[in-house]
Amino acid sequence: MKTKILKQKSVNMLKKKTSGTSTEYIFECDGCSKKNSTKDILAKHISYSHKTQKNSDTTAVRTQVEQTPVPQQIEIFNCDICEFKTSQKRCILSHLKAHVAKQMYCCNNCDYKCISKSNLKTHMKIHTGEKPFSCNICEYRFTRKCDMETHMKIHTGEKPFSCNICEYRCIRKSYLQIHLKTHTGEKPFSCNICEYRCITKSCLQIHMKTHTDEKPFSCNICEYRCITKSCLQIHMKTHTGEKPFSCNICEYRCILKSHLQTHMKIHTGEKPFSCNICEYRCTTKSYLQIHLKTHTGEKPFSCNICEYRCITKSCLQIHMKTHTGEKPVSCNICEYRCITKSSLQIHMKTHTGEKPFSCNICEYRCIAKSSLKTHMKIHTGEKPFSCNMCEHRFIRKYDLQIHLKTHTGGKPFSCNICEYRCTTKSNFQRHMKIHTGEKPFSCNICEYSFITKSRLQSHIMKIHTGERTFSCNICEYRCTTKRNLQTHMKIHTGEKPFSCNMCEHRFIRKYDLQSHMKIHTGEKPFACNICEHRFIRKDNLQRHLKTHTDTKPFS
Repeated sequence: MKTKILKQKSVNMLKKKTSGTSTEYIFECDGCSKKNSTKDILAKHISYSHKTQKNSDTTAVRTQVEQTPVPQQIEIFNCDICEFKTSQKRCILSHLKAHVAKQMYCCNNCDYKCISKSNLKTHMKIHTGEKPFSCNICEYRFTRKCDMETHMKIHTGEKPFSCNICEYRCIRKSYLQIHLKTHTGEKPFSCNICEYRCITKSCLQIHMKTHTDEKPFSCNICEYRCITKSCLQIHMKTHTGEKPFSCNICEYRCILKSHLQTHMKIHTGEKPFSCNICEYRCTTKSYLQIHLKTHTGEKPFSCNICEYRCITKSCLQIHMKTHTGEKPVSCNICEYRCITKSSLQIHMKTHTGEKPFSCNICEYRCIAKSSLKTHMKIHTGEKPFSCNMCEHRFIRKYDLQIHLKTHTGGKPFSCNICEYRCTTKSNFQRHMKIHTGEKPFSCNICEYSFITKSRLQSHIMKIHTGERTFSCNICEYRCTTKRNLQTHMKIHTGEKPFSCNMCEHRFIRKYDLQSHMKIHTGEKPFACNICEHRFIRKDNLQRHLKTHTDTKPFS
């Protein structure tokens, strides 16, 4: 039976179990918390690992490690035969034996080779899936006992190895050696296909699967596939809704600790990565790499249905849903559905009335930052999108795409009740309200209701307030909308862009041309309900009706 009392500073004694009259003990090193059931083995560990000078007295050998050892510069051992490098002397000695070994033990399932039969037995457990060592706190199981002992430090929070440059601490010495390469910038492993370089061989092996498109791990709930098991474990949390990391300032929660660290930079305002071409700054290196593609014009991802190209794979995945019509995110207040969660967050502000972004020149306020950027171009006069068929220029690319349809004559949206056709879905939805009689925007002063918000605002300014904010700089004409002013200016310029294809008449407005065409067709859709008169235009009918009521508004 091992001695019950051992008064030493460097070796702690822990009771393991009691069996009858026999009690077994585990002896623990104060320096790295390594445990062993034999004092002599632990004493050798202290002497070798913590560089203790041996004394004649065995107790003196074991009384060490009261202070945490100061990290020193790591010595690198190189193999003279191949490119193998290591910081551990025992590893280089084992490696050199592989070059001179008469017999090598080979795995018949993979390319693994070793000089020790015991190492091969341990390796074979990877193929059989055998994991005899299990954690008594969580469900983790391990092939080797040393891996289990390292894992237990996660539960105890013990991190005996620390970096002498930053505050990084870790469980294993090998982790520290990998971390130190982030300070030196050393990346000894490189891809022979692309320019990718990395610190560890395992990272390179994972990277090579991106070239072979190998994704051995798949989700049993959806079609997601990935390269590593850790990525699959992270993905599964999207199904369970588990978000273990939370922000202590706002309500943000996330799956990964790295995501939380990135999020915290929003509160601190820290943006360590900057573009060397423009003033753009961001929180992560990946965001910067994506941004740089806007300068190079590189768009590696393309849609196989249309001509759409984009910078990131995630943008392509979102775009593909426009073809499938999939809108997985829905509003719990109205029937609005959209593709992304960010679009829903913007939409929800329409219900709350929140407009956090404001213009510092005028009173304009909006929901999204992108809308404010577009608005600011009105003040600067910037119109970066130009038509290659005429002289028209536009602030938004979307407006240019709509304009181009006027040249091609493309009107993909058609009404199934009347012959109306248009270029945009929004115009089509607005038109359908004419048939349904829906007028969601009503005046709070009078009983008038309107199909669009802009018409309601025009009504209030024109009728109730009398305000006419837009004025002509040639004559005294004033109006309520910018569009009316643009139409009026054509009177001074003499511009009549709409022409009749049956006679020589030309018109300023498209509406006037449509009315004129009814002269040629003989169509008179507006009829008087008192007499038999019919008219081409509605305003002509309204004037005619006044003859029946003897109303004479002008005297």
